[in-house]
Amino acid sequence: MSSAPHIPNASTHSDLADWGVQPNALDGSSHSSGRLLYKGPNNQPESGIWVCTPGRWTLSIPRDELCYFMSGRATYRSTEGEVIEVAAGTTVMFPAGWAGECTVHETMRNSYMLV
Repeated sequence: MSSAPHIPNASTHSDLADWGVQPNALDGSSHSSGRLLYKGPNNQPESGIWVCTPGRWTLSIPRDELCYFMSGRATYRSTEGEVIEVAAGTTVMFPAGWAGECTVHETMRNSYMLV
């Protein structure tokens, strides 16, 4: 156990757990995998790597979530109609309660932290 949890080579790390098919699918069958880096008491905070294949689904973000996208391409569209395009190098801070749709165009990989 490290005093500073870390994942070497996060952008290419291949030892990922199967996290299953994205729920609430609208189009396609997006599949997720990832690696948990840290989970605190009551799951707060939680951080890790998330990889997702193409598809489209609805989502609602339960807690503030910071995401740094390392690869791939996706579009997030809020229920109010705001469009957020993400690609490698994009960082997004989704506030708790953010809701809408995600469309993954090219398999994406991000590091995330839920607080």
